[in-house]
Amino acid sequence: MAIWRFLPGSDITFVGYQGDAVCEAKLKVIARYISWEVFVGMIIAAVILLPLFSFFDLIDQLDDVGKGTYGIKDAFLYMLMLVPRRFIQLAPFIALLGTVGALGVLAVNLELVALRVAGLSPLAISLPAVGVGLLLTSLIVGLEYLVAPQLQQKATVLRAVALEQSVELGRGLGIWTRDAQNILRIGEMLNQNLGRDIEIIHFSRQGTMTAHVQAQYADIIDDGLWKLHEVTVRTFTPEKIAATHTSIASWRSFLGPEDVATLTKPPESLTPLELMRHTEFLQDTGQQADAYLLALWRKAGAVVMTTAMVLVAIPFVFGSVREGLSGKLVLASLMGIGVYLLDQIIANAGLAFHLNPIFTSLSPGLLLIAVAGYWLLRRVA
Repeated sequence: MAIWRFLPGSDITFVGYQGDAVCEAKLKVIARYISWEVFVGMIIAAVILLPLFSFFDLIDQLDDVGKGTYGIKDAFLYMLMLVPRRFIQLAPFIALLGTVGALGVLAVNLELVALRVAGLSPLAISLPAVGVGLLLTSLIVGLEYLVAPQLQQKATVLRAVALEQSVELGRGLGIWTRDAQNILRIGEMLNQNLGRDIEIIHFSRQGTMTAHVQAQYADIIDDGLWKLHEVTVRTFTPEKIAATHTSIASWRSFLGPEDVATLTKPPESLTPLELMRHTEFLQDTGQQADAYLLALWRKAGAVVMTTAMVLVAIPFVFGSVREGLSGKLVLASLMGIGVYLLDQIIANAGLAFHLNPIFTSLSPGLLLIAVAGYWLLRRVA
């Protein structure tokens, strides 16, 4: 292998030839150097993007300061608890801008030219960057399982309590769910163990409505036992409709406390395991699970997209050096915004038209990986 000596600002000087062992050691040094530069680039991108978008979150929360007991301290706490979720959402852009920035600096300093003259292909140069990208995806997975959902759920509850609001879905329609012979509507959840405005509709095995139960509120006890308060029961028979009223009644629900908690959380705030369990429950009871399936596969799509952004960054830095680093970063930013908008359009269209959530979640990232991979393979030689 030919060895060339290069220092930024100096000429490229041919040194001679060295054996395989020495070359392998030097290649490891080069790989570590590129990895470190890309790692630092991603940290810089995160330091810029994360506070910026967290600041936007804080501004959004300031509109609610003064309502109930919600104060400035609560707004800051809410913003901080959403930082892991924002990091996951911004990870593809951190990967793109960090890689373009790091390798762009090497390109502007002609260090990439020196590596190419030494015989390294764009694919070989990009592998250390891909390795750093895989470390970033590992961090995303860890945050998605262990940190972000828990903090986001806690932030949502604390905010609702401070604003003296209930946790509610459906903008006034309440929470609806069912099993084979029951339909349950919860008007609103005052907390995880207390629901208000409860309706239960019972059906026979033939699908005929047999009873309608309405309660002002319900205490949710362990093992699926609900204690209903101020209950009105209407029973339906072929001959008549009978109504009775009682102050307290017990009902064995088909939902456990964990199921109720899951129903009151936005799909994106659930862990992958919670999403899988709840999706299975919805499918087993014949309910629509599209939103939860999409949320589940979009978590996988974020990992794929982050890897894709690292690969897509490579062609940016092997263009003309005359473009400069700022030009490369602007182009990368515009492309990142375009990819984000396309990803959102595909996801929403998939939800509206009931498309396969695996396709709508993974296809943008896989397409970018295919395009970048094709570009790299063409330049292996």
